[in-house]
Amino acid sequence: MPPRQLALAALSMLELSPPDMVSCAAAAGFSHVGLRLLPATVQEPQHDMRGNSPLLRATLQRLQDTGLQVSDVEILRLKPEVDVASYLPMLESAARLGAHEVLVAGNDPDFARCVDSFARLCELGAPLGLSMNIEPMPWTDIRNIAMAMQLLQQAGQDNAALLVDAIHFDRAGDTPAMLAEVPRQRLHYMQLCDAPAAKPDSMEELLYQARAERMPPGHGGLALGELLLALPPDLPIALEVPMHSKAHLGAMERAKLLRSAAQQVLQRTYGAALESAGT
Repeated sequence: MPPRQLALAALSMLELSPPDMVSCAAAAGFSHVGLRLLPATVQEPQHDMRGNSPLLRATLQRLQDTGLQVSDVEILRLKPEVDVASYLPMLESAARLGAHEVLVAGNDPDFARCVDSFARLCELGAPLGLSMNIEPMPWTDIRNIAMAMQLLQQAGQDNAALLVDAIHFDRAGDTPAMLAEVPRQRLHYMQLCDAPAAKPDSMEELLYQARAERMPPGHGGLALGELLLALPPDLPIALEVPMHSKAHLGAMERAKLLRSAAQQVLQRTYGAALESAGT
């Protein structure tokens, strides 16, 4: 199996500042790291990563010291009232950090307006070398693969992509067969985690599980092998596995656990596929 790019995603270690996130990922053996430049909720830590802020400079220095690369940045929400131009400082910081992928959530019930906002966001990011990755999530207005692909088609932008997250993919009822229709150029990276096979009974539990209590790859009941085999074998992977109940382990131990678990799942998946092809 050829080496696979593995990144430690921001949500996995949300208690860490961006420079400490870089150090943790590097020490745990990752080659890449995902950084949250804008918070997803008001309850999250607020890190000033705009312009030439001290925190941005510290993060750049830590990247230089460790040799780590930034795989992706997050999170941009397309809400009804959003002024897409207001995201430019964040996008400029992303480019300065060396990122190429930006995570986007569709939180606008007006689909046509969401398409327009997404297209303008793509246009804003293109000169900076940034691609916009729409992530379907069951509680957002772009909640599944079909809606995400419709948005990409209507937006008509070359730097627009689909981001598949294992837990959202399962909870939305999407299937590996749906991915066969996705052009390769629309897939830039994926997010990997695990979770119990049984779907949550309530939206409250769905949100809590996704934001706070996922499981390392291979430790739950999601059909990760089928999902991986339905996606390109060289697609970069970001390990997004928040585990609040395991906070006592510390960020470093959790990061090492995630990397080891992902490698085991990849070896089992592609080893079995290769063995099957040879028989």
